[in-house]
Amino acid sequence: MSMMRIESMARTAPLLLAVLALAACGTATVVKKSGGSSGAPVPRTSVAKPGQTTTVRQGDTLYAIARRTNVSPLDLASWNGLSSPNTIYPGQVLRLYPSSGAAPARPVAGTAASGAGNTTVPARPSAPPPVTATPVNSGFAWRWPTDGVVVGNYVAGETTKQGMDIGGANGQPVRAAADGVVVYSGAGLVGYGELIIIKHNEQWLSAYGHNRKRLVNEGQNVKAGQQIAEMGRSGATRDMLHFEIRYNGKPVDPALYLPKK
Repeated sequence: MSMMRIESMARTAPLLLAVLALAACGTATVVKKSGGSSGAPVPRTSVAKPGQTTTVRQGDTLYAIARRTNVSPLDLASWNGLSSPNTIYPGQVLRLYPSSGAAPARPVAGTAASGAGNTTVPARPSAPPPVTATPVNSGFAWRWPTDGVVVGNYVAGETTKQGMDIGGANGQPVRAAADGVVVYSGAGLVGYGELIIIKHNEQWLSAYGHNRKRLVNEGQNVKAGQQIAEMGRSGATRDMLHFEIRYNGKPVDPALYLPKK
């Protein structure tokens, strides 16, 4: 084995160990390092930027975004309602401020007057930001992404059931569920195999996992019903399509949006 080969293996070993550790967690995570990541420390306190947002780039992690924006990973997750801080998608827009537009509240001691003097009491913690209800109408018609029987349904709060599983045959067509642009085409998200993500507008994304072959590239515009992949079992135990619909980065039940069969 050449010296160059040995040095290359030595450099990649830590990354491989990190990938294996993430896979053991059972959550979908971008495992490729961000090009914008540096040795800067992850901020523990945040500098809120009212009105500003950042878009997740391919290979980003929440910690890389935290370094880039000077907003802590905890606040990024809280301000954007991320059910799992490790689950972010290329093209997803993250808010760099709480919904009130103010900087994050810090616990402080308050003073209340009494008959005998002043008594120090803890201030009440600020109320959590209101949760935006998922709109019933997305503004466009969804189509079934493939033919087949539903073998797995969406379950709210279950990190392994954030979408719908549709069983079928190896190689059968997988189609875009609505018009949009491909913002991800690759195999860098643990648990999804060969994956395609389509951005339909600033709020809506759809994801198509476990494909045998991807037929579209990032940046490509697609039409509803256009074939984008071939069904397979990459990252799965059977031939099937894992299909997700996400609103503002949060998974919603695809059955509420797909036409009734």
